[in-house]
Amino acid sequence: MLTHIQPSDCCLYAGQVMHHRFQPRRHRFIYRVVSWLIDLDRLDSLNQRLRLFSVGRFNLFAFYPGDHGDGSKTPLQQQIRDRMAAANIDAQGAIKLLCYPRILGYVFNPLSVYFCHNREGQLSAVLYEVSNTFGERHSYLIEAPSERQGDALRQQCPKALYVSPFMPMNAHYRFRIVPPDKRVSVCIRQCDNDGSSLLHATFTGKRQPLTDAQLVRTFLLYPLMTVKVIAGIHWEALRLWRKGVPLQPRVAAPSQPITLIRTARTSADETV
Repeated sequence: MLTHIQPSDCCLYAGQVMHHRFQPRRHRFIYRVVSWLIDLDRLDSLNQRLRLFSVGRFNLFAFYPGDHGDGSKTPLQQQIRDRMAAANIDAQGAIKLLCYPRILGYVFNPLSVYFCHNREGQLSAVLYEVSNTFGERHSYLIEAPSERQGDALRQQCPKALYVSPFMPMNAHYRFRIVPPDKRVSVCIRQCDNDGSSLLHATFTGKRQPLTDAQLVRTFLLYPLMTVKVIAGIHWEALRLWRKGVPLQPRVAAPSQPITLIRTARTSADETV
């Protein structure tokens, strides 16, 4: 039986995205954004409760399950639970997705984060769903806890998907996550094979209620935010090119959709 989740567990997180590149040229930027935390088992009730939000149809804000996972008609939460079951990880509790919604029909999510809970309500795994601007997607499923320091969860995995034309493929991701509560924090350190930092990317946000009134304020404060996300990606790429950062050859996406990292074998990985 699924853990009972209160409607308040669907909320907004207003904050900032920061990228700081260290090699081969220093480059830094900050953008204001608003991410949504959606309990995938409560999409229908959320759709009924909000007038400015819809599931699977056009609205000021909308969520299309096909924008995530394998893009099929299989319910998104079922896709995640099937993947977790294949890896022998309990995901019978809530699956909460941190992502951007469609705004006036458009969205691009460079990173979507699924917080997967077991039947006791404890965090059992985090799934990092990475999309690039070439229409490719790959996910990293990492058991939890891998390592805990206070409220933070630390995880790592080898890079498997070509994302930025200015970043090498021979790299590792090191995640530091503060799971959603009054605040949320997703910090990613991309390192080369020697452990030197290539890039630090962070999102930090403060919880806000998910109501129609708040959605109006969000739209006015962050107009066309999802369009600005993709525009910002290309603008920053142009700035890097003008700084003389060399392009990296594109590598084909992995044949398997998910890389699995187990807590007991943090140096090993497999695909599922």
